Amino acid sequence: MAAKVIFWVSTALILYTFLGYPLLLWLLQSLFRRPVRKDNFEPRVSMLVAAYNEEAVIAEKLRNALALDYPPDRLEVVVASDGSSDRTAEIVSRLVQQEARDRLRLLNYPENRGKLSVLNDSLPQLKGDIVVFSDASSMLAPDALRELIANFADDRVGAASGVYQVLSKDAAKLGRQEDLYWKYETYLKIQEAKLGALTGAHGSLYAMRKSLYPFPPLGTINDDFVIPTSVIRQGFRIAYEPKAVAFEPAEEMEGFRRRIRITAGNVAQLLEIRPLLWPLRPLVLFCFLSHKAARLLVPIAMVVAFVTNLLLWKQPLYAWLLAGQAAFYALAIAGAVGHLRPRVLRLPYYFCMINVSLFVWLYYRIARRKSDSSSNGERPGVVWT
Repeated sequence: MAAKVIFWVSTALILYTFLGYPLLLWLLQSLFRRPVRKDNFEPRVSMLVAAYNEEAVIAEKLRNALALDYPPDRLEVVVASDGSSDRTAEIVSRLVQQEARDRLRLLNYPENRGKLSVLNDSLPQLKGDIVVFSDASSMLAPDALRELIANFADDRVGAASGVYQVLSKDAAKLGRQEDLYWKYETYLKIQEAKLGALTGAHGSLYAMRKSLYPFPPLGTINDDFVIPTSVIRQGFRIAYEPKAVAFEPAEEMEGFRRRIRITAGNVAQLLEIRPLLWPLRPLVLFCFLSHKAARLLVPIAMVVAFVTNLLLWKQPLYAWLLAGQAAFYALAIAGAVGHLRPRVLRLPYYFCMINVSLFVWLYYRIARRKSDSSSNGERPGVVWT
């Protein structure tokens, strides 16, 4: 009896996280919608691009930023080079001299100290009332900035997130699966934003009021969650603008190591739950737990559901369920070692990959603690991810 209860609780958690929660979100936003008042709003804007060894893309990024549909005299683009050892600073300096002396600036920090140090040191030097953060590898649609900034016409908005789309889906092994995943994520964020309950933002493109920047402590892992979410603690909300599009090639988004970094960030996000508890923000807390916390429990629930299903396999219903699980995981293994056609058959592999990253992260976390204790607490140098 206990095995049955554990099996169905685990299965229910998985189904709720990926199917039930999206449906419930749709229902809630139809009942408690809090729309953002947008307008043709043109405040002074500073776009900050924190860069470390981005010589391959930085020139294209800056030309893309300077060509955006926004009044030239209301936009400055600032590159903060974090001790880059390649030609990043040289390329930016040349562009400043040749093309955009009045609109482009370089903050060239001599030592590599990490992204958050660069952000904290650069913010006081920016001229804009709104600060836009964008990755060097992300190219923006021509109207992306105007669409994003329009949300700040609403005084309740403290930060706003754009959306990114995958370019050249077929150029990468999991390009189409990544594209589908982020379309699903975009749907969730749109519904959460309609409730005024969105947390976090896309690092490829988001903005906030400069006066609200929180100056996070060094060591903060996922700045694109901590920085925008801080506005909620200050009584503001985060808007989500699906018309503000940033593009990234599929190969920029692919890779298991990247999934492990995302998992590490999701674990760190749980520490940010405290500001949501008091004063209590019920909808924000509900969305945070259903979206962020539940995702971290799904990998454990998958293992528990499979193990308890094995214990119950002699009963006809559970035999069929076990066969279904076995087929799912067989497709995942086949997707890992081969090129399945049609590509939809690779979805089980992608789903398992993003979930197994939790266990790999735990392994490395434990191994790192052992290594730190054996090396008397010595720390490695700064690494950009």
